[in-house]
Amino acid sequence: MRRYLIIVLLGWTCAASAQLYRWTDERGRVHLTDTPPPAGARNIQKREALGTQTAPATPATPFVIEQVTRNFPVTLYSSPGCDAPCKLARDALNRRGIPFKEVQVWDQESNEKLKQISGSNEVPVLTVGQTVYKGFAQSEYDTLLDSAGYPREGLLPARSQPAPAIPDDYATEAERAEKAPVARPVTPEASPAAPKGPYAPR
Repeated sequence: MRRYLIIVLLGWTCAASAQLYRWTDERGRVHLTDTPPPAGARNIQKREALGTQTAPATPATPFVIEQVTRNFPVTLYSSPGCDAPCKLARDALNRRGIPFKEVQVWDQESNEKLKQISGSNEVPVLTVGQTVYKGFAQSEYDTLLDSAGYPREGLLPARSQPAPAIPDDYATEAERAEKAPVARPVTPEASPAAPKGPYAPR
């Protein structure tokens, strides 16, 4: 037995930079080798040898996040003309690491859709599952996300999701004002001067 352990230890040392195999032979003896086990070997296990380095795996999305985003998806409604409030809302979601979808409200179709959801066309609007919140308040956002089961701030890596690109057909308020017809004051027509003289009608 002592001799077998010495052989195993020597094999482990020599295989410090190779793939190791742990297996059991037909007599029930356990082997640790750097070559694939022979046919008939049982309980085969692969192990990384000492000193080997493998590239770090990309961290997968935790199961709890996959589940909560499926049950309570987060959507932020904004508009190209919404600056500070929409940025605060977006930054709050990114800072907490919340996966979210952002929808821009900028034309008649998107305005009508937002009215169906929130009852108005004011932005920002946040939906967490079926819950709708209009405006931005950090405490209200945290309460909604906590209730849905999202991890608190600091437990997930922060995100850097940017604002959506401004649609090509979007016109700013100043541009719409320039294209609007100019209202001109209506001047009433002057009444003809009344005839004068001794034969003028009275």
